[in-house]
Amino acid sequence: FEMLGNWSFGDFFKEDAIAWAWELLTEVFKLDKDRLYVTVFEGDKTDGTTFDQEAHDHWKKYIAEDRILKGNKKDNFWEMGDTGPCGPCSEIHVDLRPDSERKVIDGKTLVNADHPQVIEVWNLVFMEFNRTKDGKLHNLPAKHVDTGMGFERLVRAIENKTSNYDTTVFTPLINKVEELSGIKYTGGDPSTAPLSKGDGSGVRSKETDIAIRVIVDHIRAVAFTIADGQLPSNNGAGYVIRRILRRAVRYGFSFLNLSKPFINELVPVLVKEFGNTFPELKKQQDFVQKVILEEEVSFLRTLENGLSLIKNTDLSGAEAFKLYDTFGFPIDLTLLIAKERGLKVDIAGFETHLKEQKDRSRKDAEVSKDDWVILSLSKGESEGSDNNAQESEFVGYDNLEAEVKITRYRKVEAKKKTLFQLVLNKTPFYGESGGQIGDTGYLQSANEKINIIDTQKENNLIVHIADKLPENLNADFIAKVDAERRTLIADNHSATHLLHAALKQVLGDHVNQKGSLVAPDYLRFDFSHFTKVTDEELKEIEQIVNKKIRENIQLNEQRSIPIAEAEKQGATALFGEKYGDTVRVITFDKEYSMELCGGTHVPATGQIGYFKITTETSVAAGVRRIEAITADKAEEYINQQISIVEDAKALLNNPKDLTKGIESLIGEKEGLQKRLEALENAQVQQVKAELKTAFENIDGVNFLSRRITIGSADAIKNLAFSLSKEVENVFIVLAAEVNDKPNITVMISDNLVKEKGYNAGKIIRELAKLVKGGGGGQPFYATAGGSDVSGLDSVVEKAKDYL
Repeated sequence: FEMLGNWSFGDFFKEDAIAWAWELLTEVFKLDKDRLYVTVFEGDKTDGTTFDQEAHDHWKKYIAEDRILKGNKKDNFWEMGDTGPCGPCSEIHVDLRPDSERKVIDGKTLVNADHPQVIEVWNLVFMEFNRTKDGKLHNLPAKHVDTGMGFERLVRAIENKTSNYDTTVFTPLINKVEELSGIKYTGGDPSTAPLSKGDGSGVRSKETDIAIRVIVDHIRAVAFTIADGQLPSNNGAGYVIRRILRRAVRYGFSFLNLSKPFINELVPVLVKEFGNTFPELKKQQDFVQKVILEEEVSFLRTLENGLSLIKNTDLSGAEAFKLYDTFGFPIDLTLLIAKERGLKVDIAGFETHLKEQKDRSRKDAEVSKDDWVILSLSKGESEGSDNNAQESEFVGYDNLEAEVKITRYRKVEAKKKTLFQLVLNKTPFYGESGGQIGDTGYLQSANEKINIIDTQKENNLIVHIADKLPENLNADFIAKVDAERRTLIADNHSATHLLHAALKQVLGDHVNQKGSLVAPDYLRFDFSHFTKVTDEELKEIEQIVNKKIRENIQLNEQRSIPIAEAEKQGATALFGEKYGDTVRVITFDKEYSMELCGGTHVPATGQIGYFKITTETSVAAGVRRIEAITADKAEEYINQQISIVEDAKALLNNPKDLTKGIESLIGEKEGLQKRLEALENAQVQQVKAELKTAFENIDGVNFLSRRITIGSADAIKNLAFSLSKEVENVFIVLAAEVNDKPNITVMISDNLVKEKGYNAGKIIRELAKLVKGGGGGQPFYATAGGSDVSGLDSVVEKAKDYL
């Protein structure tokens, strides 16, 4: 859903927020005042908070007092987590029931009672407190307002509909799903609709209506998020997107008979409706549609695989969890298929396995942070301010060391390690952001040296990670960045900008950055592109970047310019970055590369030295990844390649032309290989002739169990198949030593498999134990290997027992 919000950071509080909310809803949007109710916080004894009399009194100016309802902490107190800014809420609810129902039951009794037609439209959050780790509330020095209104609910109230999905927000998408599926959406309340099997009959159905609602809801979430740069993946936010998309596919597959990709076909409808409001979606329509298409194809394949894995037996919790965890099969789909087949699923067992996995993941990711300990106040910070109020002054663009003081610290425990986070009044250390990793270095006082092992950003703070706490926290320190490491990072960051521009030049303007990593030893760059970058294209990209390096282009850096001016100049905004009103623009030749960037860069491109692409791979649907090296690492790489060439020359007695020397060697090898194959074939023919006379007829079965001398597994396979074609009713066991390892082959005629129930796969698993190994195969042919050659004779003797 879309959340509409407005905020006040200390400018106005409850009185104005309430007045303007009422004015907007009743005078601008024309909602019926007689249908509105409001709630205010009743207070909570455990927190020591009291009834929000102030909000109550302001509401009395606009609405009857019997429509102002008290709400508990669950409904009327907002907090983001266990710590941080929080405060009481005042919700606005609307009663959309018919007048006939409203006369019978008073709407105020249905507020916050989960009635589908008495819904919250807007929540006014009054940020008054900061909750610390000990659970206590402290008054904020400035009071703020943070409101959230549900867009779809507002439209529903304005259009007087009984469901969000019956509004003009969703109807174009619903019409398209009807067209694709041939199933009519009936609207209204699906809970009252009759059930059906989603057989495409077009009758009103609870399942088909719900399926259509799920699909048109999820396509919006998926499309907008992909356009914003988040791609489906197996972890983090990408995993959420993948699950949402797969849920939509699954509903279409299960209830609308849509067994081919269809979600992607909704993107053009979405663009038509929202393209002007969200230009990013319109700009990336093709990309979004292709990403969704690839995800659909992949998941439909998963569905088919999962269906083949569900046999006609009840499923244990472990089996259901394996389907979920290994094959990406949603448990609700497993339950649905099981129900259709009259099977049971051990859902309790599944939940146990799922909980164990979540507990492991939670334990691995568990981080415990103490409250900040304030030592001194930074510029612009007042006593009692919340944890994220002030900014750390960054001086690292111009200086790699500075005289500093510690302003706050806290202890952090993660993965059984204790570290300390330090905030300085100013810092030359770059905090990880924009793909560039954080600086390392040290703090030096008169008496001690504190290693800084990483630097991160947390909201407006630059946080320095130290392995120990200084003995004197109030001392004066020199903060010094590891200069050599910073230089290498700058080389790679500037090379990333040059690479981005070269990619657009060679591959096209559709290339957009989808992520990056800038480290001292290499760079990684993810970008939108749907086909593998060819060797010729990679060579051209490399040549362009290295040409720009040799041109020694001077850095043109513009700091703190209005973002609108930067965009007017043509600067490219990077994926994953958040920009304020003013930005920093990095330019290496305004006709080549101009990007918004907060990272550190070389003073001129010549410092980079050399740029070399090491890998080009696919990382997601429609996203490619290039990894590359520069400067020292590129020099090392070149020297290694030269060393390899010199070694190869030496091995070939230093030919004048190395390529011809290698080609000659390959030719010799191929000739020897052919001679070897001819010799092996002659040997096989000789062995075959001997074996054909050695068969023993036992009750109509031509039995053969022999140890042979053939040194190739492929040759033994060919021998077994050849014998089975020339001799009827065979049961063959061949034992051989191949490359000093035992090799066993079992071949059985098809008719014996059917008539006598022989199974080569099962037999070979038993025989393999005699050579301390394992194997398998099909009922008519199987092979095995092992580690104990001395057991081969026992294999030959044991074989007859299986007749």
